[in-house]
Amino acid sequence: MKSSSILRFDLSRNTLFIISALLFVLACSNEVKKVTDIPEPKTVLKLSPSENNPRNSEGDFVTLKDGRILYVYSRYTGDSSSDDAPAFLAGRYSVDGGKTWTSEDKMIIPNEGEMNVMSVSLLRLQNGEIALFYLRKNSAEDCIPMMRISRDEAKTWSEPVPCIADRKGYFVLNNDRVIQLKDGRLIMPVALHNTPEGKWNSQGDLFSYYSDDNGISWYSSTKVPNATDIITQEPGLIELKDGRLMMYIRATGGFQQLSFSSDRGETWSHIETSNIPSPLSPATIERIPVTRDLLLVWNNNGGSNPEIKGQRTPLTTAISKDEGKTWDYIKNIDTDPDGWYCYTAIHFVDDQHILLSNCAGSSSQGTGLSVTELTLMDKLWLYN
Repeated sequence: MKSSSILRFDLSRNTLFIISALLFVLACSNEVKKVTDIPEPKTVLKLSPSENNPRNSEGDFVTLKDGRILYVYSRYTGDSSSDDAPAFLAGRYSVDGGKTWTSEDKMIIPNEGEMNVMSVSLLRLQNGEIALFYLRKNSAEDCIPMMRISRDEAKTWSEPVPCIADRKGYFVLNNDRVIQLKDGRLIMPVALHNTPEGKWNSQGDLFSYYSDDNGISWYSSTKVPNATDIITQEPGLIELKDGRLMMYIRATGGFQQLSFSSDRGETWSHIETSNIPSPLSPATIERIPVTRDLLLVWNNNGGSNPEIKGQRTPLTTAISKDEGKTWDYIKNIDTDPDGWYCYTAIHFVDDQHILLSNCAGSSSQGTGLSVTELTLMDKLWLYN
C-alpha cells in the first residue's frame, strides 16, 4: 500500500510537470506571436507632384479636440519646386488615428508672402489654444517666422505676428521645430543666412527666439558660439530632464552638432560634435510621452559607405534612454539608396501609435523635396 501511494504521488507530480511545461511552451509561443505580429511602418498618405503642384513638403500635425488629426503642409503652385517658388499652406484630415486621410486639400493660409509661405510647425499650447508657425518669405534677404493662434480648433486663425522683430534677414525655421517648455516658455531655433546689408552665406548664425507671453512678444538669445570651420544650419531643440535645452544642428563633418543652454535658451554653449552620424541633413528629436525616452529620426549616414555618401538616406529611428548620451534600437524605415528622406515631423497619436511625415522623393530624378509621405508606425516596432 505504501509503495502504491508513493507511485500515485509520483504520477500526479509528473502529470503536473508535463502540464506546466505545456503551458510554458504555449505561453512562449503566444509571446513570439505577439512580437512577430507587430506591424511594420505603413505609408498612409503620399502627396506627389501633379499639374500646377510641383512640390509638397515640410508639414506638421495636431490632434483636434474632436479626435481628428490635422496635417498642414507647404503646397507649391506653378511649375517650379525651388524653395523660393509660390506656395500656400494646405491641410488634410484623418478621423481614424492617421490610418486614412481626406483626399482634397483645404486652404489653411494663402500665399501672403512675395515668394511663399512654407515650413509648418503646429503646437497645442498649455492654455489649450493651437499655435501655427510658418515662414513668410518675401526675398532672399527677408524670410521671417510668423505665428497665428486658433481658439476654435483650427477653424479660424488670428492675424499673423512676426516672431523676429529685432533684426531683418533671411531666417530658416524648419517644420515641427517650435516647442513649449514645462514652465510655459515658447522657444524656436533659427538659422540666419542673409541680411539686407550682407550676402547669402551657407554658414547659418544660430539663435533661439523665446516668448513668455504665449507669442505676443519675442526675444533673441545670444548667437550660438562656433569657432570652427564646421557649417551649421537648421537647428532643432529638445528639453532635457535636468532642465537644460539641447540644440541639435544640421552640420558638415559627418555628424550632427550640439549646443546646450542652462538658462532656458537665452545663452548657448559652443558647438560640439554629437554621436549621431549624419550627412548635411536635418534630424528630428522628440520625447516619447509614455516611456519618456527620446526618439530620433534622421539619416544614419556619416559617409562611411561611399555609395550613399552625402545622400539623405536611409531614414532611420533610434531610442535614447539616457537623454541622448547613447542611442539604441536603431531601425531603418526606408533604405532606398536613391531616396531623399528629410524634413521629418513626429506626432504621437496615442500611447501606441506614431505618425511621421517627411520628404521622400528621388535623388536621381530631382524630386527629393517634391514628394511627402505620411507613415503610421507602432511604438512596439521602435523597441522590438
